[in-house]
Amino acid sequence: MDPQKQHKQGKKPKNPNKSDPSFQSSSTVKGLRFGGQLMIKKFTIRRASPLELQRLLSLQPPKPNPFPSTSVFIPTNFTILAQHAWHTLTLGLGTKKSKVILFVFESEQLRAGAEKSWPSEIALGDVNRRLVRGLNGCEMARFKFRKGCVTFYLYAVRPEGAVGFRRAEDLRQILQAVVQLNDFLDHTAMLAMPHQRSIGYVPPAPMAMAH
Repeated sequence: MDPQKQHKQGKKPKNPNKSDPSFQSSSTVKGLRFGGQLMIKKFTIRRASPLELQRLLSLQPPKPNPFPSTSVFIPTNFTILAQHAWHTLTLGLGTKKSKVILFVFESEQLRAGAEKSWPSEIALGDVNRRLVRGLNGCEMARFKFRKGCVTFYLYAVRPEGAVGFRRAEDLRQILQAVVQLNDFLDHTAMLAMPHQRSIGYVPPAPMAMAH
């Protein structure tokens, strides 16, 4: 046999999961990106409830828990206030952008196992190390969407070596909802509303009907 052909045949593929190259090991998948504004790493996010997730994605009508294997982290009130103050003190140079992180697990059991070791509140700078890299034995597919001042990071999570994704329909619905969202222009404005104390969904005002 030609030595060159033998050498090529002996090469290992760059991506061991040829059947589904979008999934990568938790140790190699891309994490959150912060650019040059490292102050954002100090800001915190918190785990949100299923209802908050639906409001964030503007899903109507609300259901008790349409995505039982999904975990989502959204900016805390402290983060919203801190970013507003920083933006003011820097005369508009400080960023007003925030991040939302969603994990769509292949099963409720996998989600429950991960959440046992996850804090309910975490600094953005610790997300890559504690949440993303902390999912040992898992593969992840990463999606990123920028919607105005909010960047969505979505991770589909399955056990290492698995084939396909059993929550593909949930993943599709969430991706579609994020894509259809209008840009968030300024998430700090909601603090001026006495009934709105966290990032979420404000029901639209009823439209007047012409007679």
